[in-house]
Amino acid sequence: MMTPETNRVYELSFEKWVYGGDALGRWEGQVVLAPYLVPGETARVEVEREEKGLLRARPLEILTPAPQRVPPPCPYFGRCGGCHYQHTGYDYQLEQKQAILREMLRRVGKMEPPETIDVIAGEPWGYRNRVHLHVREGRIGYLEAGSHTLCAIDACPIASPRINQALRESLEGGSLPPRVESVELFTDDQDVLATSGVSDYQVGAESYRISRYSFFQVNRFLTEALVARVVGEQSGEAALDLYAGVGLFSLPLARRFGSVTAVESGGAAHRDLQFNAQRAGVAVRAERMEAEQFLGSLDRTPDFVLADPPRAGLGKGVVRHLLRLRAPRVTLVSCDPATLARDLAPLAGAGYRIERMTLVDLFPQTFHIETVVDLLRSEEK
Repeated sequence: MMTPETNRVYELSFEKWVYGGDALGRWEGQVVLAPYLVPGETARVEVEREEKGLLRARPLEILTPAPQRVPPPCPYFGRCGGCHYQHTGYDYQLEQKQAILREMLRRVGKMEPPETIDVIAGEPWGYRNRVHLHVREGRIGYLEAGSHTLCAIDACPIASPRINQALRESLEGGSLPPRVESVELFTDDQDVLATSGVSDYQVGAESYRISRYSFFQVNRFLTEALVARVVGEQSGEAALDLYAGVGLFSLPLARRFGSVTAVESGGAAHRDLQFNAQRAGVAVRAERMEAEQFLGSLDRTPDFVLADPPRAGLGKGVVRHLLRLRAPRVTLVSCDPATLARDLAPLAGAGYRIERMTLVDLFPQTFHIETVVDLLRSEEK
């Protein structure tokens, strides 16, 4: 097989998007990935490097644009590393994310996806309630894609109006601190900017204290819908909430179960979790430890297990304990379809079946995919 030379220009057709935001094309059978292209387009691309058996390229000129291409509304799109899909309409993004999720389940999990994948979507602009910005020499912005170079901005179309207002005020007033290299802006559910490093956020009937180093969902339009989808009509005697964070799911679960054990390893999030449960007056037992460590000490099977792991997924150890405990109902919340597929495969092979799968699009204009999967254990296994 011939290999394209680095820094050489080629004309290629691109057939689909892959997880990560790139479009996939082929040269003499070899995979070439390039950003900011649309499936069906032919483009001139420059090969920049070889990486794990595939080639990375950057687009130079679009020769045949796809009908789904639209002008990106953000002037920094293509330089800023935050967004990947602004050059297509939102309905098309949702269709492609479903296709990518299905492909990952088949390719990584070696399993057939459910016939129907539900979609929960909201406003695709102005949705972020939290952003992390870099500051250099009186300029503020994000890092350029794949680099440490600052892409200075004066507005971000996926950030909330209050964040953009604070950004504008900082630039106009010259109030950027000279020795600060980065700044985080966080707004609450009322679009009020947090200034103390601690914020209160209302989601449905529940109120959450969120400290600076605690994780919390960034989509201000869909957090309540996510909670409603995850908690649903679940009820029973005992529930287990793994990777509980500040208790986003733990608090509403405690309204529906006799007892809830919430497991969180992060110090700041665990303190917020304890505070939130106490303030809400709900019976949540907050454990600070790794999920695998906690499960290893557990010998009683809960009625329901909820797991919302970080991007790395559950991992073999946690899956092994879930298979040992054999809870009748398990719900997984995943932010990475590859690790989701890897974790689902052994569960499906040991008697769990997918009852429902939902793509919750928490990150419009980006390649990120949030998935909620309800699993039921078969009595035969």
